[in-house]
Amino acid sequence: MTAPGQAAPTSALLEQLREKARLLRIHSLRSTTAAGSGHPTSCLSAAELVAATFFYAMKLDVTHPTSLGSDRFVLSKGHAAPVLYAALAEAGVFPVSRLMTLRQFSSELEGHPTPRIPGVDAATGSLGQGLSVGAGLAIGARIGKSSARVYVLTGDGELAEGNVWEAAAFAANYGLDNLVALADINALGQSQHTMYEHNMEVYQRKFEAQGWAAEVIDGHDLAAVVGALDHARATRGKPFAIIARTDKGHGVSFLSGKDGWHGKALSPEQLDKALAELAPVPPVQKDAGRSYERKPLPAPPENFPAAAAPDYKIGQSAATREAFGVGLKNLAAVNPKVYAIDGDVKNSTFTETLQKAFPDRLVEGFIAEQNMVSVGVGMNAQGLVPFITTFACFLSRAFDQVRMAAISRSSIKLCGSHCGVSIGEDGPSQMALEDLAMFRAIPGATVFYPSDGVSAERLTEEMARRAGICYLRTSRPKTAVLYGNDERFPAPGLKVLRKSADDRVTVIGAGVTVYEALKACDELQSRGIGIRVLDLYCVKPVDTPALTEHVRATGGRLVTVEDHYAEGGLGEAVLADLTEAGVPLTAVRRLAVHRVPHSGKPEELLDAFGISARKIVEAVDDILQAK
Repeated sequence: MTAPGQAAPTSALLEQLREKARLLRIHSLRSTTAAGSGHPTSCLSAAELVAATFFYAMKLDVTHPTSLGSDRFVLSKGHAAPVLYAALAEAGVFPVSRLMTLRQFSSELEGHPTPRIPGVDAATGSLGQGLSVGAGLAIGARIGKSSARVYVLTGDGELAEGNVWEAAAFAANYGLDNLVALADINALGQSQHTMYEHNMEVYQRKFEAQGWAAEVIDGHDLAAVVGALDHARATRGKPFAIIARTDKGHGVSFLSGKDGWHGKALSPEQLDKALAELAPVPPVQKDAGRSYERKPLPAPPENFPAAAAPDYKIGQSAATREAFGVGLKNLAAVNPKVYAIDGDVKNSTFTETLQKAFPDRLVEGFIAEQNMVSVGVGMNAQGLVPFITTFACFLSRAFDQVRMAAISRSSIKLCGSHCGVSIGEDGPSQMALEDLAMFRAIPGATVFYPSDGVSAERLTEEMARRAGICYLRTSRPKTAVLYGNDERFPAPGLKVLRKSADDRVTVIGAGVTVYEALKACDELQSRGIGIRVLDLYCVKPVDTPALTEHVRATGGRLVTVEDHYAEGGLGEAVLADLTEAGVPLTAVRRLAVHRVPHSGKPEELLDAFGISARKIVEAVDDILQAK
């Protein structure tokens, strides 16, 4: 069956696609055997789906495969990387000879796809995220007024992941009719049969229940695959799912439909036997050794005009979460690439400030944080600068998506509000006390923790100009403005708020604890004791020279104070940096939240959990009284 007005595929076309599918199988088997590892049977089940998508449906610019006008392909079942590489090679993105370098240390063809390879927008392999990335790519194409389509190949094993169905609901809500899911239903997982095996109607009902158009086909019948791709192209107003019944290992008799082969490369003898069934077999081409690694990877635009300066008065009260919203609005006014994705908390994260000024620049992600992060990865791959926002505690459920974004070399920006015990009465389920540790662990990430409105606005703009993942930690309470509107906040960097030649201890805080440190400074000063107060607004990377200078000036005596658990937060960042710098430390006290908190007023909680001005004074006294 073909779409209305669409001619039936010719026998010549189908024969060309069969030949491509045959070559994809040969390349997948050969490359995994040469590597001695991989997932060849997962590649064989998808050969017809990939062949028809790449060589019939896709409008692929082989010289610029990730350009806005080029159709995109996301391999959500990333372990089937060899079949994707084979398709890219057959399409001419790089030579077929390069396939035999699969998984080698010197090769860009890694065991699972990463954007080091031309034609790959996001790292996959942690299952369940590809449909969200595809939705982000589809939104990016729509924003860029491109007719490009996005194809996402999923496996049936990963369709047990909740992230997939977050993405499905999101894509249907936005009517992403430029998005096509290709579900490879081969019924075999890694260790056993998949949940629904070959019960195709269950998958169809699940997609249709989410608002998709869905069609069940024989995934090895190329006429049916081509027809379904035509139906997808003709569908308007909703995304399309092609649910393909396949056999794992299809095309090789001793592999097809057989359990126990997942993740196993064939031996040379087994390969010869398999290739005999797929004959004729082209000769192996010697690789020239040239790398085809994609350079450079996408980076955020740096040459947009400066955003409007903050507009505060010293001492004025403003919550950093509110200032973030103002900064985002001002940033969007000068940078058309800036968008926000919010998790149904825009009136708390204050992305609604952006939305009121630019209604089309906020994408509502609803309460689906995993999908939200990976959608941002897709949008960023289309050249946009997405700011992903929710309560900081809820970003912890999307840690794997953030981790994969880093492997994708993505430049998404995240803002987590309502951090720490300072949020007060809502209680510990709403208090992010792990987020600094989480984002500090991400390679190449920048972690900002502003204390006032000026620093929050300035750091929002700084994030948009920086490559890599950036995280901004904002607070619920209103705090007094400390800095003038012309103050700048480079990364790395810190600010010195109190300093004298007689300072005996350095006290380092960030966010709300800066104000506790200032109160402690006033009390100690009334007793003739000087302390140096630093605002470590950039928690990663740490400003090593400045930090070293101030800690040395106070004889290696140090107090860190943070509204975060002790593990992985500001205190550990400071101590690790000073230790690596070889700074001798005389005495150290790390004030942090050391147990699960509970509801209460912010000032009660800061004191009860050991991070108030009173506790800072006690820590300084303890250091100075110790022998």
